[in-house]
Amino acid sequence: MTTAATAAFATVQLLDLLETSTEAQLDELDFGVIGFDVDGVVRRYNIFESEAAGLSKERVLGQPLFTVVAPCMNNFMVAQRFDDALESGSALDETIGYVLTLRMRPVKVRLRLLSSPGKTSRYVLVQRAV
Repeated sequence: MTTAATAAFATVQLLDLLETSTEAQLDELDFGVIGFDVDGVVRRYNIFESEAAGLSKERVLGQPLFTVVAPCMNNFMVAQRFDDALESGSALDETIGYVLTLRMRPVKVRLRLLSSPGKTSRYVLVQRAV
């Protein structure tokens, strides 16, 4: 059985696991987790992502993801996919290669985009070792 402590970036049904994980369990993961609500406001942010991005939880939580925290993701590859899934009422589970550019030198990553109708949060997962 997969638990938050044993979850991997590619774990099947990861959205369900993230939704039921505590903040401490999210902090045990070895990839970045950014959870945001339907309005795009960051509600969950794990320590791995905080340290990798150099942004404290206090600075990120409660802020709009695509305009304040990570405007480099405010495009058709990331933000628009969440908007399209929300508009169509469909689930989203896509992994893409990406380059993060905000507040740092360009960093190649893999992003996993997760959302599903009826879920409290939507997630951008960041795997930096690619």
